[in-house]
Amino acid sequence: MTRPPSLAKLRVPLGGQEIELQQIDSEAGGMSLLRTRIREGSRFTVFDIDPITAEQWGEAMLRWACSQVRE
Repeated sequence: MTRPPSLAKLRVPLGGQEIELQQIDSEAGGMSLLRTRIREGSRFTVFDIDPITAEQWGEAMLRWACSQVRE
């Protein structure tokens, strides 16, 4: 199985988790999904979300980030 291309890789400064976003395309066609891989040491959390959920999640994260004081 070929590894999907990485869209973004992030490292959380507090905790050191690695977050990777990948686009998952079905060989049969249809909707692409956004795979979120979170690595904490040797443990992985992986889940795939649809475009509507990704948009809602992204907007919620942006609202929160914009409301925070940056130093």
